[in-house]
Amino acid sequence: MRAELLGIERRRRWTREQKLAVLSEIGVDGASISDVARRHDVPRQNLYQWRHDLRSGGLGEGAGVTFIPVAPAGDPQCAAARRPAIEIVLRNGRGLRGFGTISEDELIHLIRVIERA
Repeated sequence: MRAELLGIERRRRWTREQKLAVLSEIGVDGASISDVARRHDVPRQNLYQWRHDLRSGGLGEGAGVTFIPVAPAGDPQCAAARRPAIEIVLRNGRGLRGFGTISEDELIHLIRVIERA
């Protein structure tokens, strides 16, 4: 009897933490989904699916991930001239930049969300 090996199965199992870590690289220093997918040798579709799962609550379940809707407030240069700017760099390397005032509770909530994202 003769057998032929056609290839090695490439299916990998990713933990929730690994998926979140990979997703957190999207957008950092301009990295696109394609860039991150190549870096981790993952099909782009996996990243799109993981992101969908995160947004729908499936992937972030128990992680306390929350999405906050954000709307543009107008001309940023005009806003910068009128209101003080704030910039915070978090432990995970992500940054938060904004103009105007925000309550302490809102700021704490926003920092927690960004740290977990």
